[in-house]
Amino acid sequence: MTVIVVSGTGTEIGKTVTTATVAAVALASGRSVAMLKPAQTGVAPGEPGDAQEVRRLAGEDVTTLELARFPEPLAPDTAARRAGMTPVRPSDVADAAAKLAREHDLVLVEGAGGLLVRFDEEGGTLADAARLLGAPVLLVASAGLGTLNTTALSAEALRARGVRQLGVAIGSWPTAPDLASRCNLADLPKSAEADLLGAIPEGAGALDGPAFRAAAGGWLSPALGGTWDADVFMRREAPGPVGR
Repeated sequence: MTVIVVSGTGTEIGKTVTTATVAAVALASGRSVAMLKPAQTGVAPGEPGDAQEVRRLAGEDVTTLELARFPEPLAPDTAARRAGMTPVRPSDVADAAAKLAREHDLVLVEGAGGLLVRFDEEGGTLADAARLLGAPVLLVASAGLGTLNTTALSAEALRARGVRQLGVAIGSWPTAPDLASRCNLADLPKSAEADLLGAIPEGAGALDGPAFRAAAGGWLSPALGGTWDADVFMRREAPGPVGR
């Protein structure tokens, strides 16, 4: 597995921290890792973006590449158009990822927002880039109410395009999960029609690099190189039966 595309089922759900977790675990196993951010939006020139955050958390050995940066926090197509800049196209993403893959054991392509956010005026998306690459997609989902619908829709969109889903990970598992979050542990794999591959604890992105890297393996399943056990986690977190 050389390239993994990381997509959220929405925005602000822990996609960058999940990408950093996968990168940290891969680096710890001795693999060389690159992280590609096709379109960074809402960050001014000179400010650290998602690629820099992945490197801070996962380690300086991660090669990072940002194809374009647009100043307003909007969908890449809209942000590029409003800035009068050239948009990033799925073919650009696929070409850049393929080049990185020739030089690294693992390339992580982190999208912007959800799977079908428009990259360009033709409606190109991250899913199109994954299809061009023949790469699997790791869906990052939220834990709470509403996540089953957005996860099912994203998984359905992948299947319709013939793109393989690697699995689903929870991008921010609450310190005090509510009933919906705990029930969703069992229901998310059903909605995704794919395995649950990890749960990143809430606040993980606030850790310093060494602490993050020391803990990262415990947040991902063996399919992604970690030691996290979905069955054990579900038994611990799942709600008990309703009493009479």
